[in-house]
Amino acid sequence: MRDLLPPAVAVAVAEPADWTGELYAVEAACLGERAVDSRRRDFTAGRVCARRAMAMLGLPAVAVPAGADRSPVWPPGTVGTITHTRGYCAAAVGRTSEIRAVGMDAEQHRVLGAEVSRLICLPEEEEQHDRLPSGVAWSTVVFSAKETVYKIWHPIVGDWLGFHDALVELDPATATFTARIAPARIDAAGSPHPPSVITGRFAVDANLVRTAAVLPPR
Repeated sequence: MRDLLPPAVAVAVAEPADWTGELYAVEAACLGERAVDSRRRDFTAGRVCARRAMAMLGLPAVAVPAGADRSPVWPPGTVGTITHTRGYCAAAVGRTSEIRAVGMDAEQHRVLGAEVSRLICLPEEEEQHDRLPSGVAWSTVVFSAKETVYKIWHPIVGDWLGFHDALVELDPATATFTARIAPARIDAAGSPHPPSVITGRFAVDANLVRTAAVLPPR
């Protein structure tokens, strides 16, 4: 993810030992005793990476518990994001004095079924895919971009967007995306200055689709 985010954001990608690293007591309590092994490994790697990213900014290593909606609760003065998919996990952290929000997502690079694609993509997005170069699962890129956008939207506004609440335009030439939030969601936002347009970057290889974006401070 380092290649997709600006220098102001510290990024840590999970190493083999991170998946079984140490959790703080308040973090372990968020998992509960019944968490399956895959959930425990993902959660652990994310928190270990989060602390390593904070250390890159010269910040102390503190717990990153999960809120009631399971999203990470970052320490005051920071914003961050965590993503994980099979065999990959990363965390990114920035100071609120330098960025307003950060989001990122990683997905397995595979073609989505037609029904799943329709649930995620707006008709305009599906039409766009037909015009883009072959060999890339573009619906998965759109899905990942929307996950990134939602991770930016949620901590600012306090609710979640639906998949059809953002229209994503992809530019393969620059490996960038632009997401436009539905006007109705902007009007209904319960916080001042909700983002209406979010731009980010994407990368695709044989195994992974990765997306990331930041909002500058107001």
